[in-house]
Amino acid sequence: MSEQPAPADHARQQLEPAAADAVRAYAAKTRENADQFAAVLEDIAENGLPSVEDCTPWEQLREDHLARLAAQRPAVA
Repeated sequence: MSEQPAPADHARQQLEPAAADAVRAYAAKTRENADQFAAVLEDIAENGLPSVEDCTPWEQLREDHLARLAAQRPAVA
């Protein structure tokens, strides 16, 4: 049998209002991303996989993402 951890008697530490807002914003963004991913999976389940001609190769997606990251990073002299 596995033992269940004993409930903690410790009070939870409250977040500062700005930190709580940041956590809520992160949760909302994560939820939005999950909803988009779920919609793609539902579309695949309903309609099947897209044709290869309609897809972007992963190498191109990677290069595009790396270019976006490089553009956000300040240049070093």
